[in-house]
Amino acid sequence: MDVGSCLPELKQTNGGYKMSLYKYVRRLWKSPKKNLKDIWSKRLIEWRKEPVTVRIERPTRIDAARSLGYKAKQGYVVVRQRLIRGGRQRPDIKKGRRPKHNTQRKVLSKNYQQIAEERVNKKYKNCEVLNSYYVGKDGRHFWYEVILVDKQHPSIIADKRISWISEKKHTGRAFRGITSAGRRSRGLRNKGKGAEKVRTKPNQKKRRI
Repeated sequence: MDVGSCLPELKQTNGGYKMSLYKYVRRLWKSPKKNLKDIWSKRLIEWRKEPVTVRIERPTRIDAARSLGYKAKQGYVVVRQRLIRGGRQRPDIKKGRRPKHNTQRKVLSKNYQQIAEERVNKKYKNCEVLNSYYVGKDGRHFWYEVILVDKQHPSIIADKRISWISEKKHTGRAFRGITSAGRRSRGLRNKGKGAEKVRTKPNQKKRRI
């Protein structure tokens, strides 16, 4: 059973189709557990048996991937990352209390999606994270798919729409929090009135840890 079987038939009018295929797929993913049913449960069972980081041939959510910049061409890589749900505690220092030992920190304001991007980027060091999107969760795990770009690939350098990612100033996008998920955790999605308490305070030099 495929996702295409869940889609309604496209009704053709004089002006063409009423809705595009991606719009139907996007509507299904608003409540995937209810709409996808058996597909959803079977996928989660299979994904639990897979390794934590898996490279896949094509995106699970084609609508989300295309809206975030994915192209079905050489130089683009899609990786599915699994995360354990639950609170992230600061690591406990077992020995020593000297300053050079007391350096273990975790940024608790990061969201799961940003952590998934960082872990994927550590595995694929020659690629740069373009964006990511949610694909599933159960009682124990989250799954995200991360779109990577090989910034040294000839087809990427020759494409004017994506060649900007090969520049030096875009290195380490996931670790610097300048992807879409990173900007959300830093409170940069909203600006102006009403966003006063979303971002870090002006006199606060470091992020909350």
